[in-house]
Amino acid sequence: MWIDSHCHLNHERIKEAGTPAELIARAKEQGVDGMVSICCRIGEELEELAGIAQANDNVWHSIGTHPHDAGEADEQDYTVQQIVELANKYDKCVGVGEAGLDYFYDNSPRDDQKKSFIKHIHAAKESGLPLIIHTRDAEDDTIQILRDEGACDGKTKVLMHCFSSNETLAKQSIDEGFTMSFSGMVTFKKNTALQDTVRSVPLTQILVETDAPYLAPMPHRGKTNEPAFVAHTGQFIADLHNLTREELARQTTENFFKLFDKALRTYKA
Repeated sequence: MWIDSHCHLNHERIKEAGTPAELIARAKEQGVDGMVSICCRIGEELEELAGIAQANDNVWHSIGTHPHDAGEADEQDYTVQQIVELANKYDKCVGVGEAGLDYFYDNSPRDDQKKSFIKHIHAAKESGLPLIIHTRDAEDDTIQILRDEGACDGKTKVLMHCFSSNETLAKQSIDEGFTMSFSGMVTFKKNTALQDTVRSVPLTQILVETDAPYLAPMPHRGKTNEPAFVAHTGQFIADLHNLTREELARQTTENFFKLFDKALRTYKA
């Protein structure tokens, strides 16, 4: 089976493809047995995501503020302790994030992004939940902050979501033992550098994701992405590693539950 480690079941755009129940049902038809719906704004999304997760087997969620929203006053008001308390409140809240740095869009001031990122690092460390990182055009600051804030201690669980960064951050992530999740971007014909990165990552550090509704893999590129499509990404990565579909699905599922160990409490086989 596959686990979609990162999607957005409540996103306005994904509603074009169906309700959460319809998306989950189609995913199961393609061998996708579970998924994590990611939080981008705590105040606006957390309750909705918790409701979706509670209503569906093997659907989990996270808690966090996306770097795009790090400048919003209501999101800045959440303290480390409040994030930890909210994470503990919900049985199916299994990760902290997505948080990090996005210098490509710069939708929030960089100082606000850094402060939010640091806050989420400490919330992950205190809660014991994995830190789900979004980083774009901010590789140097991302790894430096992780080191400065003690996230490279071999104990903090770190997930580089939708990895598409440079070779330097890839090597640093591998060396630090971070888990790296790959989306449909790896299936794009011209994305040979990312394909080379995937080949270099140890199998024990790989997850698959959709980031739905974004980044639909081939042969669905350009369409609204959905969790069912993670099987295409998984097959592509299996081919890069000269594995069968079943072998990679088994490995990435094992990796998922090792990282998101809280999900095991509510997992239904």
